[in-house]
Amino acid sequence: MRRFKTTGFIGLLLLLAGGFAEAQQYGDFTYSVDEGEVTITGYTGAGGAVEIPAVIDGMPTTAIGPSAFSWTSITSVTIPDRVASIGAEAFRGCSMLQSVTIGESVTSIGDEAFALCSSLTSVTIPDGVISIGERTFYQCRNLRSFAIPDSVTSIGNYAFSGCASLESVTIPSSLTSIREGVFGNCTGLRSVTIPDGVVNIGKGAFGACRSLESVVIPDSVNNITAVP
Repeated sequence: MRRFKTTGFIGLLLLLAGGFAEAQQYGDFTYSVDEGEVTITGYTGAGGAVEIPAVIDGMPTTAIGPSAFSWTSITSVTIPDRVASIGAEAFRGCSMLQSVTIGESVTSIGDEAFALCSSLTSVTIPDGVISIGERTFYQCRNLRSFAIPDSVTSIGNYAFSGCASLESVTIPSSLTSIREGVFGNCTGLRSVTIPDGVVNIGKGAFGACRSLESVVIPDSVNNITAVP
C-alpha cells in the first residue's frame, strides 16, 4: 500500500484558512476587514431605525455584505456615503422595513437586495448607481414611487416585479434594454415612458400590468419579446 505525505497539503489549507478575514463585532454590527476597508456582514440588534456606521475603528465602511440584514426587524436604514456596494439579499425579507436612504457612493445593488420588503414605501437612490440586480425589489408591494437615475445602465430581470403600488415609471435614457419581467405584476402601474435609446423590451417586461393606460415607445425599439 502506498502512503502519501499530507503534512504539506494540510499546512497549506491551514495557511489559506488563516488568510480569511474573521468576523468582528462593533455595537449591533458584525463586520470583516479587507485591506483597511470594512464590510458589514451581519446585524445583531433589536431592529427599529438603523444607521450604518461610516467608520469603524478608524476604517471606512465600503460594503454591505450578502444577507447582512436579511429577515431582521429593522424599520428604516441609512447607508453612509462611503459604501460602494450592497450585496445580494442584504435586506431580503425585512418585512418591517419602510424607508431606505442610500449613500452617494453606491454603484451597485445586488440581486434580491430588498426582495420581500413588503412594508417598503420609499427608496432614495442617488446618481452614481450603475447596476440594479435581479429581483432587487421583488414583491415590495407597498413601494409607491421610485426614481431611477440616469447613471443606471443595467436593471436585472424581475427587478420590480410585484411592486403593486407603483403607479408611474420613467425609464432613464442610459438604459438600452428593459429586461425580462422587470415590471411584471405591477398591477397598479398606470403610465410608462420609455426614452430614445432603448432597443429591446424583454419578455413579460410589463406582464399582468392590468392598470396600464399609457406607454410611450420610441422608434429606437427594434425588438419586443412576446410572452408565449
